[in-house]
Amino acid sequence: MDEVYEKTNKLFADAEKVIDKQFKLIDEVVSYNSMKVLKAFHKHQVSEIHFNSTTGYGYGDIGRDVIEKVFAEVLGAEEALVRNQFISGSHALTVTLFALLRPGDLLLSITGKPYDTLDEVIGIKDNDSSLKAFNIKYDEIDLINNDFDKDRITNYIKSNKVKVIAIQRSRGYSNRQSLSLEKLEKTIKAIKQIDSNIIIMVDNCYCEMVSKKEPISIGADIIVGSLIKNLGAGIAPNGAYIAGSKKLVKLAAERLTVPGEGKEVGPSLGVNRQLLQGLFMAPSVVGSSLKTAILTSYVLKQLGYEVDPKYDDNRSDIVQTIIFRKEKDLINYCQGIQAGSPIDAHALPLPWDMPGYDDKVIMASGSFTQGSSIELSCDGPLRPPYIAYQQGALTYEYGKLGVMMAISKLINDNDIK
Repeated sequence: MDEVYEKTNKLFADAEKVIDKQFKLIDEVVSYNSMKVLKAFHKHQVSEIHFNSTTGYGYGDIGRDVIEKVFAEVLGAEEALVRNQFISGSHALTVTLFALLRPGDLLLSITGKPYDTLDEVIGIKDNDSSLKAFNIKYDEIDLINNDFDKDRITNYIKSNKVKVIAIQRSRGYSNRQSLSLEKLEKTIKAIKQIDSNIIIMVDNCYCEMVSKKEPISIGADIIVGSLIKNLGAGIAPNGAYIAGSKKLVKLAAERLTVPGEGKEVGPSLGVNRQLLQGLFMAPSVVGSSLKTAILTSYVLKQLGYEVDPKYDDNRSDIVQTIIFRKEKDLINYCQGIQAGSPIDAHALPLPWDMPGYDDKVIMASGSFTQGSSIELSCDGPLRPPYIAYQQGALTYEYGKLGVMMAISKLINDNDIK
């Protein structure tokens, strides 16, 4: 550990002098969002009694109910569905899509193809349980120059009866940039001017608490995210959320549970305190993730690698990409992140066939919660140009140490001076 630290310490110390301005901007957002969360806790009178749990059907779970009120308040929504019965963000997106769409309806993605994990949900890849199997139509419009293709979008919705428009803010396994709220707001406004009945659904994964606003406040109808990402702060053991208008959240709740019962059922099974504490810590943890990403961006750029976002770019999510161009460098970097993790640091991640993905994927995630990407993690598909997708860090200090280990492995293997 001492050898690793000594080898990279000067590089990182010099970097921190340059990126101090960006850190101060992050601190401002953290303070703003912390106040927003605290006010929501106060408004809904969160008490120790709300940590209590239910089993079975989950009738009368006052902790679960107050969690959903607090989440709705923080996200600027009328209603929220926050449940540990969701196994992932992809599960919550699936529930939302099946809740909103009916046979004959048209789903339009205006950010190109969504995450690979939704291929079989939509029917891009054949599956008898897909939306396509229920005669729900799908189309997509790619971004142009990292922005919405507004002309194509407006022409399309003038010519087609679109029920739901899907927007994925984060980049997924692509090399396009994540989408800012400013870009979303202009596009949503243009869509609503043509057809106010179109439902705007935003996949908000990796983006919560990065800015002072969330998509609901700029016109989105419903948003979806995972609790093993930003809003869980590494404390929530699993789960996801759906937030938006009462009508749409009710449909989602009745798709997750049972029509006629919806949000009234679903036991919390002992996670109320963790979900509340995770939300409470989220602004700070997201801030640490952003600082770790900025540090990574600056140092890797200094070492000659392509990075996005650059260290001084405005950020819309916690994801930092590094384009390695070489398969070996991608593998080495991910293995270095694993070596700098608190859990399973002795394990050596190797590329494998991951469910839901067409290419082999290497994934470093030595985390307390399996698959948590608000904890420092790094992964990427083994396909050119060999991009690493890094996210998370529960604290900046631990994030910095993990990145130091990864960069040290790169320096040693490539004999970088």
